[in-house]
Amino acid sequence: MIQRIQSLYLLLATALTVVCMSNCIGFFISEDGEVLGKLYNLFFTDAREGASAQFTPWALFVILLISATLTFLNIFLYKHRALQMRVCSFCMILLAGWYAAYAAFAWFITGMFEADSFRVGLWASLPCVSLILLYLAFRSILKDEKLVRSLDRLR
Repeated sequence: MIQRIQSLYLLLATALTVVCMSNCIGFFISEDGEVLGKLYNLFFTDAREGASAQFTPWALFVILLISATLTFLNIFLYKHRALQMRVCSFCMILLAGWYAAYAAFAWFITGMFEADSFRVGLWASLPCVSLILLYLAFRSILKDEKLVRSLDRLR
């Protein structure tokens, strides 16, 4: 069952999560449209001279790292479909939590930079696509589980 469609969904979700980990996910904009800083999953950069960061948003990186690792390992749990569905559900909850943490960090750092606004980066949409792919994988795993159970009844 490793060549099923859910394996492809899980692999794509892993790849998108890893890509999101390494790219810019937001910009801090001043009133005159100047970029004051960029937010990444592991750090943020400050465009101003001599400014120092008081903290790093490492929690965003950790959430994506755990999600990517579990999603990739979930491909090899094809013999344990119930466990595979639980891991998919847990990864979906993690990605939803990533968006909550992302919003909190963006709000906090915007106040710290005294920026006028925060612009979401394109790469911040990849966990949402991963979330959709995980849901599709969950549905495919559930479909396989129902098929196997129906065949067991016929024997």
